[in-house]
Amino acid sequence: MSETPARRSIQFSLLIGILTRPDKYDRRHFLRIVYGIQSSPIANIDVKFILCNLTKAEQKVFIALEILRFNDIIILNCTENMNNGKTYSYFSSLPHILLHPYDYVMKADDDVYIRLAPLALSLLPLPRFDLYYGFVIPCSSMNPYVDYMSGMGFLLSWDLVEWIGKSAIPKNDTFGPEDKLVGKWLNLGKMARNRFSNKPAMYDYPGTNGRCSHELIPETIAVHRLKRWDQWLHMLSEYCNATRVWQMSWKVLSPVVARHTVRESKELSCIKICIGSYIPYVDIWETRGCTFIQARKQQMQQGD
Repeated sequence: MSETPARRSIQFSLLIGILTRPDKYDRRHFLRIVYGIQSSPIANIDVKFILCNLTKAEQKVFIALEILRFNDIIILNCTENMNNGKTYSYFSSLPHILLHPYDYVMKADDDVYIRLAPLALSLLPLPRFDLYYGFVIPCSSMNPYVDYMSGMGFLLSWDLVEWIGKSAIPKNDTFGPEDKLVGKWLNLGKMARNRFSNKPAMYDYPGTNGRCSHELIPETIAVHRLKRWDQWLHMLSEYCNATRVWQMSWKVLSPVVARHTVRESKELSCIKICIGSYIPYVDIWETRGCTFIQARKQQMQQGD
């Protein structure tokens, strides 16, 4: 079978592992929507939620249902923690539990918004091997070869993921601030000769963390410290353009049929409308990886 043009354009693969806790059901469902409406024409990107062992009876039932429905959860053999080895368990386990390797693996927090298409574009010219990518700490630094990458979202090439699983350096040093430890491991092992700090495109939400924060910018790849819903609303309104890209007027024709007209902006980046009822005479079409529904005016006008 010959490859489709879309398949031929894929340049690399990326796994984004969002470290979160079992009880944060609402956050996972929200993030599924946030990332489910994004894609990249140049990368195969999978987003998974990373948990440690389940400890409550309700977790084992509810999360089993999530796995059956979404298949986007990885449960590690560890105890939930912040600074006692979960990041090590994540990276070291992947070569043994994944069905196939990825070119890159990312560790991300559950309070960060990542724009997948800009992220993929930023990775396109970078090496596929020995790469350590993210937002270098301290905030004022522009040198990725000093210290470590922030835990908001840093990325390793697959060879470094394999090295973490095999080397005694990380295995014997897993207690402490884990994102800082990753930088320490790589330095001690003389690994990650290719490092890239993507400032100012990665940053903390405005006003939340001093010099690590700045105003939202068009070049944004990741925004961190989204702790409140009003912060998410501000950020999504800026980058999904949900209210500015589409303007809709509705006329209800029957309980299951809606008629609408849509004026299209030049930029389409997110799915802007959801129609829960069946609408006859529709076209399904795609623009920049997103699927939209547009009524056929000439057929919808019949019966006016």
